[in-house]
Amino acid sequence: MSMAAFRAACKTHIPSSPVSFLRRRFPLAVPAVWLLTSFTLGVGLTALHPSFPFTTGCAHSNPLVRSNIASRTAPRALHSSGMEGNGNIVPSIVVYVTVPNKEAGKKLAESIVREKLAACVNRVPGIESIYWWQGEIQSDAEELLIIKTRESLLDALTAHIKANHEYDVPEVIALPIQGGNAQYLEWLKNSTRDP
Repeated sequence: MSMAAFRAACKTHIPSSPVSFLRRRFPLAVPAVWLLTSFTLGVGLTALHPSFPFTTGCAHSNPLVRSNIASRTAPRALHSSGMEGNGNIVPSIVVYVTVPNKEAGKKLAESIVREKLAACVNRVPGIESIYWWQGEIQSDAEELLIIKTRESLLDALTAHIKANHEYDVPEVIALPIQGGNAQYLEWLKNSTRDP
């Protein structure tokens, strides 16, 4: 393939910019959380669309790069096994929980930390959730709790949330922490209770 043909092939597959690509396909509120969780899970931007370009520009149409892409290993399992070699760090997770308002978020976050079910809870105000509930599409203003804890505390954390949450079916979604600042992860371990 000539260089001119290669460039022409790339232009047919590359969106004008990654940002405009995302805006056309996803609401603006979704990409930040989705992209963070995608990279955490090892999926990356290629999961958004098969023609999303790599840093080389148009890797999927370059035979030299395509063979390298095809040989990539599958994403790791949803388990934080990458940290088990360090005795000061335990397998850890990030848990997402939505709450109806600021007061409910503060009350639940404080009770989780007080019970040492998590080392830290971030409260993110001003999210809007659109979802199916009892056969109808609902839309609610909510607050998102981002909870950092040990993987081994997920069952106890889930039980605590269900017992202290205003919703009939509270959202409790856990994602593995595959690595990070070792000092922070050691602090996370030391700030939570043993299971």
